[in-house]
Amino acid sequence: MLADSSVIAVKQLERINQGEKQFRTEVSTIGTIQHVNLVRLRGFCSDGARKFLVYDYMPKGSLDAHLVHESNSDALDWKTRYQIALGTARGLVYLHEKCRDCIIHCDIKPENILLDAEFCPKVADFGLAKLVGRDFSRVLTTMRGRRGYLAPEWISGVAITPKADVYSYGMMLFEIVSGRRNSQQSEDGKVRFIPTWAASLITEGGDVLSLLDPRLNGVAPVEEISRLSKVACWCIQDAETQRPSMGQVVQMLEGVLDLHVPPVPRSLQVLVDEQEHVLLLSESSSAESSQSRSYISTPSHAKSSTSSTTS
Repeated sequence: MLADSSVIAVKQLERINQGEKQFRTEVSTIGTIQHVNLVRLRGFCSDGARKFLVYDYMPKGSLDAHLVHESNSDALDWKTRYQIALGTARGLVYLHEKCRDCIIHCDIKPENILLDAEFCPKVADFGLAKLVGRDFSRVLTTMRGRRGYLAPEWISGVAITPKADVYSYGMMLFEIVSGRRNSQQSEDGKVRFIPTWAASLITEGGDVLSLLDPRLNGVAPVEEISRLSKVACWCIQDAETQRPSMGQVVQMLEGVLDLHVPPVPRSLQVLVDEQEHVLLLSESSSAESSQSRSYISTPSHAKSSTSSTTS
């Protein structure tokens, strides 16, 4: 607790290889960012190998704890889930498009989405994300993030763009809808990969209610379940040119942009389902032919949308 009685969370960083000057530069840059959907960095400590980050404390914890909990009473209702999806997207728009330098988070997953007392989502752990000057659209970086949320370009070794965050966000959307981890072991011991099942169901016009977290007992608008699921499918397209920007994702979720049925990503079509683990085979996105982005069309009634909110 600080002198002004505000509660804080202190994170100790491990295996940080940056020099003192680089660390201070990156942290001071992040420290100037203020957005309602980003965890606020209150301060830091850098004393030799000891490095700490000080954040506002988020009393509702991380999103993953609410998605995978067994109790029905602890299940997030659909309205809250939708607002978490939308707020997270707005936070990423700010990082990608509104900051002086483009900031690629590189590790979007439910564990890094924190919730305040009102369940407002805050993107966290972006303090040491990759800063990219506006003159550069790509950055070469070592692989980071968790398997299962990584875009194909991480695996193929090509330079990373903000579209890597879009892919991870799409994978997270499936978990927000289903309330389950994307890789789930069934009773017969086989692994079920939810994005593969969901993408096939959407393209075939199946019952989208079957994608919903069973703890919600079907209490959710079918149109919104379909919208979130389609957005997720567009976000995880193998070729980054086919993925929307996070600004477009916000407009899709707000209903400003209509959504076409997405194709099943090739990497999901060649998914190898083994008894104990899942292998996701991906081709380099650079080998994909550049195709026109046909995921959106503007309805006649659409109005301009504000894609980010600052505090």
